[in-house]
Amino acid sequence: LSAHVDSTLLSRTNVNVAWGKIKARDLRGKKKEELLKQLDDLKVELSQLRVAKVTGGAASKLSKICVVRKSIARVLTVINQTQKENLRKFYKGKKYKPLDLRPRKTRAIRRRLNKHEETLRTKKMQRKDRLYSIRKFAVKA
Repeated sequence: LSAHVDSTLLSRTNVNVAWGKIKARDLRGKKKEELLKQLDDLKVELSQLRVAKVTGGAASKLSKICVVRKSIARVLTVINQTQKENLRKFYKGKKYKPLDLRPRKTRAIRRRLNKHEETLRTKKMQRKDRLYSIRKFAVKA
């Protein structure tokens, strides 16, 4: 069993020679158009591999399906992350933000008064605080 597992691991890591192993750090520098083109190429390759699977292709092609799927996922992840990062930059400092860009926290914390609202005092409360402030006493020994 272990020999079988080792061989499948080796075949999965050494496949995708035409593409080279796609790494997210390499994708991050690319423009969106390039990423979309690469995504289309990967999807075409995946469909070809699936056809090969049905028609009884080589084992190397079958194991390559996994690698291509993961590569597609990586490209999509980078696209979505860069898109969200750009939105964060755009909405930074604005009064209102989309819900998905706001901090999640808990429902109770989100409904709490913010720091500024907590510190606000009415005129009556200010007067009361001034007139009946905490008395400080010191005992003379």
